Amino acid sequence: MYRIGVDLGGTNIAVGLVNEKYEIVARDSIPTRAERSAEEIIVDMAAVCKKLIADAGVDISEIISVGIAAPGAANTETGYVEYANNLHFTNTPVADMLKKHLPIEKVYVANDANAAAWGEAIAGAAKGTSNSVMITLGTGVGGGIIIDNKIYSGFNMMGGELGHIVIEHNGRPCSCGRRGCWEAYSSATALVKMTEEKLEECKKNGRKTLMTELVAERGKVTGRTACDAMRRGDEAAKEVYDMYISYLACGITNIINIFQPEVVSIGGGISNEGQSLIDAIFPTVSEERYGGHAVPEQTEIRIAELKNDAGIIGAAVLGV
Repeated sequence: MYRIGVDLGGTNIAVGLVNEKYEIVARDSIPTRAERSAEEIIVDMAAVCKKLIADAGVDISEIISVGIAAPGAANTETGYVEYANNLHFTNTPVADMLKKHLPIEKVYVANDANAAAWGEAIAGAAKGTSNSVMITLGTGVGGGIIIDNKIYSGFNMMGGELGHIVIEHNGRPCSCGRRGCWEAYSSATALVKMTEEKLEECKKNGRKTLMTELVAERGKVTGRTACDAMRRGDEAAKEVYDMYISYLACGITNIINIFQPEVVSIGGGISNEGQSLIDAIFPTVSEERYGGHAVPEQTEIRIAELKNDAGIIGAAVLGV
């Protein structure tokens, strides 16, 4: 038996056929063309699902369920996407609409970050736990919370916006309209901003830094610029990285103190730093977490395992 996971993004609709071991055995994708109506997008979603099933040589009766990881406020109980700012979805009954075009009885819908967290809980870094939190460090800072083996999204399905806790009062402006949000300090975008500021400071002070050479080679500043230069012994890059780590560790400590999950998993582009990222964060978290070392059972911090497949696998296992 199989499940289908749909990762509905503003750019692409990615679908995967997931087996009973929670492995993607076939996949496909099509452009979302987000300027279109919800009906047009869902018709295409159904079509690519049908194509996936046919190409895999699977009978539709072998499909247990379809899960959709959607941006914005997704109501897991009703199957509605109540609001998605990068799609024309407002109070849209996505699950029921898909059923009209795809003869599969069970269709589930969840916010994309929540679905990714659920995927990690079922088949990834938090497998075997009942309480976990996933943090995604990308353009923004996303989050998903699992409590007692259930996705927690608040009474209005807007919970879990962990990137918008404030860690610096009246600090950097955030895209959400607040100032000092964790996202403004710990996203890949924030790391790029910090790197650019350090480069400008070095230029002004006549200080040499390997980061200048890396930017010239690659044509732009990226989230890897400071990390790569720091590993090669560049002191200015280390200053950027240490600052970034201090903010990241602050936010993760806050999350641990609030939820005390068994596992916090870290995904997104920055997580490609792997164990070195965990090793950099851990001393601050260990020192500042509530209770210190008085309690023997402490939250583990791990790198997320599902990587770019988290949305598809997480969506597919929504019915588990």
